[in-house]
Amino acid sequence: MITDVRVPLERPQSYGSAYEQMLEKVRYEGAYPTRERADEAVRLVLGGLGRQLTGDERVDLAARLPLEAARVLTAQIPDIEPLTGWAFVKDLAARGGGSPATTRWDTGSVFSAVSAYAGPDLITRILDRLPSGYALLFGRAELAPAGAR
Repeated sequence: MITDVRVPLERPQSYGSAYEQMLEKVRYEGAYPTRERADEAVRLVLGGLGRQLTGDERVDLAARLPLEAARVLTAQIPDIEPLTGWAFVKDLAARGGGSPATTRWDTGSVFSAVSAYAGPDLITRILDRLPSGYALLFGRAELAPAGAR
């Protein structure tokens, strides 16, 4: 067999064990057939969240996520105009080439794992910073302020 030494051999990418555990959680939550599919969802959703989240909440979340996930989150420059939860899902669907329904599923699966790393207090702070519609994506009730009906 002749190989071209200039072309690297393709090998599965090796991640740290914390990120591997995160992928397994996302794979289980999302019922994805492969770890690669879970990784695609994590990268899409965390990249999108990185475009929405700013301030101390962004820094604190990155500090609690596995290194590979934190890099995906922080590699994004936050958007000037934040998106509502539904607009976030539609934006991810357009970027990822999936349907809004599938992307909503991906978002919920990834945010479930993110919540486990972040803890309830940080998720509450994140939800306070983001526009409406994200609570449901994180598996929480969206509570309207009194008198908002």
